Amino acid sequence: GHMKSYRKELSVNVPTLRGFINITSNVEECLGESGIREGIVLINPMHVTSSVFIDDGEVGLYRHYEAWLEKLAPVLSVEEYSDEVIGEDIIDAHMKRHLMGRSAMIAVTEGRLDFGQWEQIIYGEFDGGRVKRVLVKIIGSGD
Repeated sequence: GHMKSYRKELSVNVPTLRGFINITSNVEECLGESGIREGIVLINPMHVTSSVFIDDGEVGLYRHYEAWLEKLAPVLSVEEYSDEVIGEDIIDAHMKRHLMGRSAMIAVTEGRLDFGQWEQIIYGEFDGGRVKRVLVKIIGSGD
């Protein structure tokens, strides 16, 4: 089939400051809508304080991430940086995002996400409390 391109924005809302959401089913829904059978799907948040990554869907794992991220990028307020101004943003959220990565790319084979056994698509939020957008872009060919 000829090359097709599909784009959709998902809305996610983590009510707490930080959290992790499994968005695999949302992306699978997009893939179904796209009609693309062979290609690539790219998923990324459209915000600099959140992340999309591939991992196990095990919720217990995320609690360990919280502790690990806190050690690597502790909570810092803007006031702790006298010479830096990012407005009201919390700087640690930007650092945590870089640790977890911006985007995930997954192969599409025979109309399905071509995953390893435990792989899932996880949205990580580091400055929550409002609706955020996640871009799903799928490029490939249909039947």
